[in-house]
Amino acid sequence: MKKKILGLGVVLVMALSFGLCSCGGGGDSASSGDVQTLRVSYVTAETHASHIAMQDIFKKELEDSGMFKVELYPNGSLGGDADQVQAVSLGQMEMTMPGEAAMSGVVPEMELVGVPYLFNNVDCARAALDGDFGAYLEEKMDAQNIVCLGWGEVGMREISTNKTPVKTPEDLKGVKIRTQEVPCHLDFFKACGANPTPMAFNELFTALQQGTVDAQENPVALTYNSKFQEVCKYMSITDHVYSAAPVLINKSIYEGLSDEQRTLLDEVAAKTVDKQRELIAQQNEEDLDLIQEEGVEVNVLTDDEKAAFKKIAEDSVWDSIIKTYGQDAWDAAQKYNK
Repeated sequence: MKKKILGLGVVLVMALSFGLCSCGGGGDSASSGDVQTLRVSYVTAETHASHIAMQDIFKKELEDSGMFKVELYPNGSLGGDADQVQAVSLGQMEMTMPGEAAMSGVVPEMELVGVPYLFNNVDCARAALDGDFGAYLEEKMDAQNIVCLGWGEVGMREISTNKTPVKTPEDLKGVKIRTQEVPCHLDFFKACGANPTPMAFNELFTALQQGTVDAQENPVALTYNSKFQEVCKYMSITDHVYSAAPVLINKSIYEGLSDEQRTLLDEVAAKTVDKQRELIAQQNEEDLDLIQEEGVEVNVLTDDEKAAFKKIAEDSVWDSIIKTYGQDAWDAAQKYNK
């Protein structure tokens, strides 16, 4: 499999950090007296549900045990999601909590999670990832030296623009919209008539501010915490893609833990994911009101309006996804839609 090469700056930062940390694991069995350092990197801000759950539950409970030291790196301070996934796979970083789309360079099957209009709603997506569909993806991660400790989430993605409201696919014609570098996302927005423009998340605010792109698409809480409402006049609740935030650890580090450490890590990670899901649902609801209070025009699409977008996804994306990953993988996700 062709792997993305880490930028030199990211490699140097991580190498320096790795050298300064006292890190156990590395494939060796940890004794009951060892303290394992876990660095966890993610692009979300300190106010986002992911960081809050990591700070209040994951870090606190693991460190209270005396068996772990946990260092959290929010705001993409050690690099973007894709770089961190690569680093975890290669053993250059212990843990990360990325948007699942950033994993497709290492685990191509992760593209399936974010297929436009694959899931009817958040509950269906959670059930699929907690069930057979998630187990299928976890097997693919395992082959790349990554263990998934649980499926956090970012939520349903919505479209924000700085030029015109979006209520129909035709409203996207010619719009330069920042997307993740995921083939099915690019195909979907091209089919809508937009000009999808992949770029790193940490470059997006400036790109919107300077007019390099006209629009972006992210869940509500991530949009608000990233202050995109300051550079976008309109938001459309399209619910076009579900985004997960899996909690990942390097497989060699994980297997090098003592049985006691591993059991505790599994238990605390599960509690962290439960809390993160609770918080993100609350933030996605409350932050929509805050976005409106800051002057953004919010348009909630009707079922019929969403159906027009879904039809484009079905016609432009679904068949190619099934051909690429197989009917069984597709059915494993679809069976949870109710």
